[in-house]
Amino acid sequence: MTGAARRALGEFDTTRPNIARINDYFLGGKDNFAADRRAAEELLAIAPEIRAIAAESRNFLGRAVRFLAAQGIRQYLDIGSGLPTLQNTHEVARSVLPDARVVYVDNDPVVISHGRAVLARDERTAVVEGDILHPQELIDDREVRGVIDFDEPVAVLIFGALHVIPNADDPYKSVATLRDATAPGSHLALSHLVFDIRPEVAGPIEDVYRTALHRPTANTARNREDVLGFFDGFELVDPGLVWLRQWRPDHPLHARAAETVWKVGGVGRKPCNRARRARGAGIGSR
Repeated sequence: MTGAARRALGEFDTTRPNIARINDYFLGGKDNFAADRRAAEELLAIAPEIRAIAAESRNFLGRAVRFLAAQGIRQYLDIGSGLPTLQNTHEVARSVLPDARVVYVDNDPVVISHGRAVLARDERTAVVEGDILHPQELIDDREVRGVIDFDEPVAVLIFGALHVIPNADDPYKSVATLRDATAPGSHLALSHLVFDIRPEVAGPIEDVYRTALHRPTANTARNREDVLGFFDGFELVDPGLVWLRQWRPDHPLHARAAETVWKVGGVGRKPCNRARRARGAGIGSR
């Protein structure tokens, strides 16, 4: 890209959309650029309910983390964390367990810079560059290990990273690698767009992400059964893998019209009697 065509903020290319900043726009945030807003509006033109899906995703994060903290989980690895906003993982967890520790992981320089600035004086958090497709790098990362003890239960949180990763990249193997590196009693909490009731928007949405992100996104349109495969080796807690609004709602009325927010979520627990593979060698299968 030529200098005339490139507008950058420091090292940040502001002309290329990013998932975290697109989501920030959906949530009404200000940490996004014109390219992010254009891509977001293209997605909203295809499916206006995406804005509600983004909001419900944050609500699900809050409920899931509160549940995990109530189970005594003090360590959290939040992958694809996005920009700081309301109900950040460390804030939610510490409302239950004040000594909770959190590592935020993202591959967007804006997220990394902003997160480190906000959390600079917090010794029980870290913000590291990385993504779900390189799980062993996260497991071995010095900053991650400065906060997370993999010999103790940890909650792996993946609330928005998986639904743009194609099957060709085998995200199931990445999730299984993290599973095998964590101690028994660890948890996986994730949410994922599904197209069971809106199959007609899957292709157009993939096209927007493929064009906007300049990377392949084919074969990312998964249904509920596909998403269930990420929980291989975990025991789903009640109510299982369900529409976000149905997962332990704060009030029964909040679960109304649950299918209009076509994203599923669930929390799984790694059984204590599951044989743990050697860390670093553990590559699971779907």
